[in-house]
Amino acid sequence: MAEEIERKFLLKNDTWRSLARSSARYRQGYLASRREVVVRVRLSDDTAFLTIKGEANGIRRLEYEYPLPIVDAEEMLDLLCERPLIEKERFFVPYGDHLWEVDVFAGDNAGLVLAEVELQDPDEVFVRPPWVGEEVSEDPRFYNANLVKYPFKSWSTDG
Repeated sequence: MAEEIERKFLLKNDTWRSLARSSARYRQGYLASRREVVVRVRLSDDTAFLTIKGEANGIRRLEYEYPLPIVDAEEMLDLLCERPLIEKERFFVPYGDHLWEVDVFAGDNAGLVLAEVELQDPDEVFVRPPWVGEEVSEDPRFYNANLVKYPFKSWSTDG
């Protein structure tokens, strides 16, 4: 069984940028999205994946990922996925014994920046970088699938 254990945080500042080792641009969309399961298509540079994620249980959830032909992923993103698509640049930032992923969102979610760290165990100890702020791991507003339904640009106008 595949399992994802990740913690997600807002950022205090952008001092992480000087530590970033590389980045990748993502274009992703959702074929199905409900509380119990999401089915995502993700395209990045020269790779594409279909990902199926189960319902979150705290910071854990089932996750299965399968490679896709790029042409199929592009077609699914263009013709089948919910709108708006998620557009972001992911920066890979080593800190302590972990590789942090910092997502800088674009499009309808521009202005949102999140840091994630994947763990082997929910109780795993990790060094929290000084540029990491409030934890939002269990706040559904920050799930990518929900950013399609309620993009960040609409948050301030929703009251």
